[in-house]
Amino acid sequence: MSRTDQGRSRHSVSDGYNDSDGNGGSSGGNTEYGRKAFTRSRSHFTDRITADERDGWPVEAGRYRLVVSRACPWASRAVVSRRLLGLESALSLAIADPIQDDRSWRFTLDPDGRDPVLGIRYLSEAYDARETGYPGGVSVPAIVDVPSGRLVTNDFRQITLDFATEWTALHRPGAPDLYPEGLRDEIDEVMADVYHDVNNGVYRAGFAKRQSEYEEACAGVFRRLEALSKRLADSRYLVGDTLTEADIRLFTTLVRFDAVYHGHFKCNRWKLAEDPVLWAYARDLYQTPGFGDTVDFDHIKRHYYRVHTGINPTRIVPVGPDLAGWLTPHHRQELGGRPFGDGTPPGPVPAGEEVPATGRP
Repeated sequence: MSRTDQGRSRHSVSDGYNDSDGNGGSSGGNTEYGRKAFTRSRSHFTDRITADERDGWPVEAGRYRLVVSRACPWASRAVVSRRLLGLESALSLAIADPIQDDRSWRFTLDPDGRDPVLGIRYLSEAYDARETGYPGGVSVPAIVDVPSGRLVTNDFRQITLDFATEWTALHRPGAPDLYPEGLRDEIDEVMADVYHDVNNGVYRAGFAKRQSEYEEACAGVFRRLEALSKRLADSRYLVGDTLTEADIRLFTTLVRFDAVYHGHFKCNRWKLAEDPVLWAYARDLYQTPGFGDTVDFDHIKRHYYRVHTGINPTRIVPVGPDLAGWLTPHHRQELGGRPFGDGTPPGPVPAGEEVPATGRP
């Protein structure tokens, strides 16, 4: 029996955070979200699943389970990558409840409140199986070894890169090259700027404790968004003429921007829908198979507004914005580009992984 089943509370930490990241410590629970200074630490469990099994974890179909929350932008990267590369049959998917309690991401969406493959009620149980007494938080995405029930990795930075480069033997026919070798330096440079100013910047603004911290972070968010808008004005994608890892990492923040970050995190100089280039770019990606079919706006909104009680103590979830615009024409195809390069779009969403109607436009 794990410590969670024994009643010991260990605070869950979303979006790749640990307990020092401004979202509450083990004693404060969800009430601490937004009340502590924001920092982001590197993932603690950084083992890699590779073709040469250098860390002892070989790429193997059916051996591992990817645990995510559709609310979390960092976990959503892994869901998009898995879809685009066609890894669904090789790597099963567990979807956690977007509403955490103080013991971590939980599997209350599943029958009897247990993940049907791992047999656990809380993701923290897989962490406990890997390292007893681990003091950090419980984050998604996480990959769990099914036979042992042990956590393998929660390194959200590396997981998708390994999907693209180490899991190639299990890719579907026609899978795109999301991290092409000849463009990696440029992709890495773009992703570093996006990570610091946009992916992370919205959180620094939203969890700021002082006016000056908020204003600095918010200025950085919009300065980078304006630069990205200029970059994308004449280019369909961020690097090259096909989809890459860089587009995935920007998309998962943009798709949450108007629904959450504009209001909840006070990144409100303008809405995504008010920038013609970024709005068209985001709609183009949303309407591309593998992107929008993984997005659950209901999970996104309920998580942020109900879990971050330090920011939103009433836990009221807003009714807007209107999502219909995500399905309107974007005309980005006029810029050219080949979304999947020499490959093909992914097939239909596997049965049981469809986003419910409540989460779609």
